[in-house]
Amino acid sequence: MANLDRIVRLKAVLARAGLRRPTLHRKSGLGTFPRQGPISVHGAGWNESAINRRVADPAGLGKEPFQ
Repeated sequence: MANLDRIVRLKAVLARAGLRRPTLHRKSGLGTFPRQGPISVHGAGWNESAINRRVADPAGLGKEPFQ
């Protein structure tokens, strides 16, 4: 079985990254925070591995788009 990346929702991302919602969306728009991706018609989430990389590298030197 393949090791699948979990999708995390907004509340979990905010708690893990230590950011507020406006800051997260501003950083995402600037490209310094991983972008969210669609998971359903009305839902979106982030790859857990991308959030973990961002928390480990808060300067954003290893920018990567949503995969």
